[in-house]
Amino acid sequence: MHFQWYPGHMTKARRMMQENIKLIDLIIELVDARVPLSSRNPDIDELGKGKARLILLNKADLAEDRLNDEWVAYFKEKGYSAVKVNSRKGGGIKSIQSVIQEACREKTERDRKRGILNRPVRAMVVGIPNVGKSTFINALAGKACAKTGNKPGVTKGKQWIRLNKSVELLDTPGILWPKFEDQEVGLKLAFIGSIKDEILQTEELAAELVKFLKESYPGVLEEKYSIPEVQDAYECLANIAESRHCLVRGSELDTEKAASILLDDFRGGKLGRITLEKPES
Repeated sequence: MHFQWYPGHMTKARRMMQENIKLIDLIIELVDARVPLSSRNPDIDELGKGKARLILLNKADLAEDRLNDEWVAYFKEKGYSAVKVNSRKGGGIKSIQSVIQEACREKTERDRKRGILNRPVRAMVVGIPNVGKSTFINALAGKACAKTGNKPGVTKGKQWIRLNKSVELLDTPGILWPKFEDQEVGLKLAFIGSIKDEILQTEELAAELVKFLKESYPGVLEEKYSIPEVQDAYECLANIAESRHCLVRGSELDTEKAASILLDDFRGGKLGRITLEKPES
């Protein structure tokens, strides 16, 4: 599969981030816990030089907990603050306020020495499409402040959200980089739904997911769909179609529908907790 996806509004979003970066003290970057490296935007390190950094492994409930901990340790070793969260169910959200203050301790100390007291930390929330930024902001604020949607790239424009007297958040649209130098990155982002499904070959994508699951999580497909784990990925999709009674024109197997079921089940955590990449050892 070949991925090339960079809508015009993402160039605009990058420019907007560049303009706003001077207003903020802290960059809160959300990544998907299933693909913590692939779901990072390389631009953000460049744009955020000299700013305090916090990485949140969001959707941690969908990834292996042992690997979540390994990823937190990996990012801390690189000099970031890092926490695992589950914005949808509120897991880890309560600790965020204190983590923000800790990440900005040097700034607060500098302010204090200059006689500036009680100035709120201004944090920018960034991340690629569909990583859960709006859900995170709403969970942190305890109310619906940010617009959410289940399609990539629905946050429009920027908005300041005052959490309390000590923290203000700047929400920004999700941005992706212009092209995937590494097609593996594109593949992983397609698996988690960060690339619009309309531009993808569903069966081809699902077949790639079957190959990964058979290699890294043997037995998962067998258990979920009551099918034999055959060698050929497309035959596996046909077996899922048969198991789930996906038929077209009476008796022909609808493998495209089976492919969609598999992708939805993976994205919704119905195959269990699955991590698509491990930290470099």
